[in-house]
Amino acid sequence: MTNNALAAAAGIAPSTCLGRVRALVERGVIRGFHADIDPSALGRDLQAMIAVRVHASARSHLAEFGDQMAALPEVENVYFIAGADDYLIHVATADSGELRTFVLEHLSAHPAVASTETILIFDHVRPGHHGTT
Repeated sequence: MTNNALAAAAGIAPSTCLGRVRALVERGVIRGFHADIDPSALGRDLQAMIAVRVHASARSHLAEFGDQMAALPEVENVYFIAGADDYLIHVATADSGELRTFVLEHLSAHPAVASTETILIFDHVRPGHHGTT
């Protein structure tokens, strides 16, 4: 959204809006801006969330594991979570064979991983948007 469109939506002057956005960035409220890329447009039509539980002995290296996963090209997002599982890893792959290979090579074969559960994503409806993305 452009600054002028944001200012109009907020009912304030564009110069005021720009100053407020800059202040939010400086305070760390707005952490950054990014492009929302559709994985399907890149030939990665199959998306999944993979719940990962790590071995108790690997708990001291949780951050390192998360960083390793985030560096993989198939990975869209990595969530460190509370509960029975330790991570939810959002992946996008070309097909089920590529998803299977990802799980086998990067998760099942990883020494820190105790178990995984793969949940296929059929659709993603974003708040504030009409239709699906």
